[in-house]
Amino acid sequence: MRLSSRMKFLIRNGLRGLVWLAVLLIAYFFFEKIVISRNPDVWIERFYAQPEIIYLIYVASEFFFGIIPPELFMIWAVNKANIAHYFYNVAFFAIASYVLGYVTFLIGQFLHKRVTFRYIRLKFFKDIGPKLKKYGLFLIIVAALTPLPWSAVSMLVGASGYPAKRFLRYALFRLLRFALYGFIIFQTHQI
Repeated sequence: MRLSSRMKFLIRNGLRGLVWLAVLLIAYFFFEKIVISRNPDVWIERFYAQPEIIYLIYVASEFFFGIIPPELFMIWAVNKANIAHYFYNVAFFAIASYVLGYVTFLIGQFLHKRVTFRYIRLKFFKDIGPKLKKYGLFLIIVAALTPLPWSAVSMLVGASGYPAKRFLRYALFRLLRFALYGFIIFQTHQI
């Protein structure tokens, strides 16, 4: 059976997402063994005393093109409290990411006819634009599941005139990403 170029694109970027998750987990484990384990009380006090700041950083990151990988916030949440609290955090992260993706989609629709946005799109997102035309819904699915910049892709999809209902339907894959990655992170911390 021969795979289409769209399926190859989806599989290739899905594998990249899993590799990215593995790299993050390995880096985290090294950081935990080398830095955190030497003075754990300082780290716990800094990062867990004010969770509102972490939530604000997450929301800002998701809105501004996913500057910080959401998996780092999941790792923060798995160490914060009990199992139920972890799953509430992951659910919050997933829903916030989905909603913020839709917000950037709407911003893209609004900016679609603005000259300045055309310049920004050509200057900064020139490699994503052709992929959007070539792969369409596959790009939405891949951006939802992998480290591709979710907000940037959502904005470009909105700026391209993609139907909102279809975007919202395919953007549900973003929730699947958080469920899968959240489960993997949870399982790695049960060892």
